Amino acid sequence: MSSSFKRLLLGKPIPTESENRDQLRKHTALAVFSSDALSSVAYATEAILAVLIIAGTFTLGLSLPISLAITALLVIVGISYRQTIHAYPGGGGAYIVARENLGVVPGLVAAGALLVDYVLTVAVSISAGVAAITSLAGALGYPGLREYGVGLALIFIATITLLNLRGIRDKGLLFALPTYIFVLSILGMIAYALIRYFIVGAPDLPPPASIEPPVNAELISAWLILRAFAAGCTALTGIEAISDNVQDFKPPAARNAATTLTVMIVLLVTMFLGITYLANLYGVTPNSVTNETVLSQLARGVFGIGPIYVLLQVATALILVLAANTGYADFPRLAFFLARDRFLPRQLANRGERLVFSNGILVLGIAAAVLVVLFQANPIALLPLYTLGVFTSFTLSQLGMVRRNLRTQTNGSERAALISGIGALLSGVVLVMLALTKFIHGAWIVIIVIPILVLGFQVIARHYTRVAEQLSLTTAVRPQPIRRLTAVVLVSGVHKGMLPALELGRALAPDNVTAVYVNLEPDQGMRIRSRWEEWGCDVPLVVLDSPYRSLVTPVLKYVQEIEGRYRDDQVMVILPEFIPSRWWEHLLHNQTGLLLRAALMFRAGKTVISVPYKLER
Repeated sequence: MSSSFKRLLLGKPIPTESENRDQLRKHTALAVFSSDALSSVAYATEAILAVLIIAGTFTLGLSLPISLAITALLVIVGISYRQTIHAYPGGGGAYIVARENLGVVPGLVAAGALLVDYVLTVAVSISAGVAAITSLAGALGYPGLREYGVGLALIFIATITLLNLRGIRDKGLLFALPTYIFVLSILGMIAYALIRYFIVGAPDLPPPASIEPPVNAELISAWLILRAFAAGCTALTGIEAISDNVQDFKPPAARNAATTLTVMIVLLVTMFLGITYLANLYGVTPNSVTNETVLSQLARGVFGIGPIYVLLQVATALILVLAANTGYADFPRLAFFLARDRFLPRQLANRGERLVFSNGILVLGIAAAVLVVLFQANPIALLPLYTLGVFTSFTLSQLGMVRRNLRTQTNGSERAALISGIGALLSGVVLVMLALTKFIHGAWIVIIVIPILVLGFQVIARHYTRVAEQLSLTTAVRPQPIRRLTAVVLVSGVHKGMLPALELGRALAPDNVTAVYVNLEPDQGMRIRSRWEEWGCDVPLVVLDSPYRSLVTPVLKYVQEIEGRYRDDQVMVILPEFIPSRWWEHLLHNQTGLLLRAALMFRAGKTVISVPYKLER
């Protein structure tokens, strides 16, 4: 039944030879890998305005020049990532680039920053999608939906996790329609709003709440400009996703990926600047009373509350929820590269039945759900943690491309190194700004977590190195034939479950087999002895007294004593175990077999054989 339920949820297994059939065309890949970057326009402008309005409404006009500066940075970083796509068509992104060109530790720093960022991508995107839904509900007269924000976010995380477990073919078809509806809705709103403004004029929107400017306005405004710029840099999140997944494009993969990245940058710049310009033109500000998003206020002011407004809000909510797919596309693949290089558990390198890295997808879903619960699905509370990891990876990736271009010395390598160098410099400056302006707002958590992750990567790598050294045949000695085999059968009583174990012991060591019973109660030993004469199969029985009612200690002492009798002896412990027919029936038994097996294998290091006896229903 569980197998049938799994097939119903995930679909039939996909054979390995079908992997190439699931590679994506450019229009589908744009929806799958760009949803995070494109959806950031729904909250990037609002993040800038939310900082500027602290100094009063007179500073809101600075949002447009700040957005232009962010756009310039976005274009430079995008050009640098085009170079990365052609240089590393196998994918891997900042981790591979930094590790190959800057060293192992910088590569691990980039990997740790990206892993944190991908978890935050899911948490922020889902939370922002829920905010769009509750804004729509509030505008339609149902403000009470905000109370169920966390529950909605968890449902969305579970749903998108399941969709990713089904594989790329299913999610490519699902993600294309909402992404293109969102893009067309935003572009249509910008065009219609500009035409309407210059022909009819701006609509009447509720005036923003009056905010008294601070006493030292000039000094604080300078600091706020830096904070607003850092907040608006959320518009750059997700632009590295295409370079991480070049191998998922149809051939020629590198050229198709580079073209898709260019289209994404053009759309992102157009929508980001358009929304920021409209917010200035229409005088829209963040509303702390109703918590209605800036995009919702713009759409309501342009179209009024009607079908087009509802369509735009629904499309916004969908793409924000589906934008989490960027994390699901990149986190498992990056985890695969790290596991392949022995910096993460090997289970994360295994692909499931649907040709996806199922373990990485599940880890990401659980981590994002924990963040959503801790921060109560509040995207504003999560945003300060968001961009620090992004710009850490940006900076290291572009520094790696600078070194690679200078080392290769091919045609155009100096120009490419210059572009990457400018991108690295600007990304590094923004990284410092983010660390300073967002430190007390939550960025300190990321600053602490990334070094912890790097340390964890190194600990895991040392473990795998030690295992490889100890398993290496370079220092191995050919094993000598076993001259004497002693079998010890541990019995808990005289019953049908022990008979197969006794037979196995007699077959393996007919002259050196002994049954052992640990006597925990005084009268039990006599009962066992009396029944053993009939059912013991001519195997001698040793009863070990345990006055302190310990099961493991007497067995370990006895096995150690047996081992010490002969130098060429191989001691083999046989454990008869009965297996209940239903899973819940395991809870009704002591599971002493597990305790004994763990004690013998991890303490004594002996050969342990379990002989199961399956019970019928």
